[in-house]
Amino acid sequence: MPAKVAHIEYDPNRTARIALLHYADGEKRYIIAPNRLGQGDVVESGPNADIKPGNNLPLRNIPTGTVVHAVELRPGGGAKIARSAGTSVQLVAKEGKYAQLRMPSGEIRNVEAACRATVGEVGNAEQSNISWGKAGRMRWKGVRPTVRGVVMNPVDHPHGGGEGRTSGGRHPVSPWGKPEGRTRRPNKSSDRLIVRRRRTGKKR
Repeated sequence: MPAKVAHIEYDPNRTARIALLHYADGEKRYIIAPNRLGQGDVVESGPNADIKPGNNLPLRNIPTGTVVHAVELRPGGGAKIARSAGTSVQLVAKEGKYAQLRMPSGEIRNVEAACRATVGEVGNAEQSNISWGKAGRMRWKGVRPTVRGVVMNPVDHPHGGGEGRTSGGRHPVSPWGKPEGRTRRPNKSSDRLIVRRRRTGKKR
């Protein structure tokens, strides 16, 4: 069913803008506003929708090479991937019941072709250029200061203590002694869907 874009609005809970849609049957709904979508444009959802920014359709109906956002990981599960400002994923191949997506990290991943995605990339990409200017603006957002472990006392952090500035003499660790980085759990059940891992500077 087609819907008309009534407004592009600010949302304090995300970096992207949101678009208010007025459907032909009177229903109103918000979507994440993609790039080049403006007030008065018409978008639609369904397997036969045109390939233009803002239209939502299953991956199996989207041509290979198309840039998409707001992608489901499971059919009917709701958008999970590429929802923040300026992000997008590219549909690089389709094989059987799976479609292959290239993530912003460079990872190529299989997703069921029945999952839905929205055509285009998320708008408001210039959000990343904001200079916050002062710590107080981050405090308004609920972000508190980050204190380095090396300036703490030994009772507070494994890197703490020492006369003057010391490097600690050990590999960087968290306050609880866990090695820095390596936050991803190995052997997750969804790892079998990864076709090519993202490039990292670490040995896996």
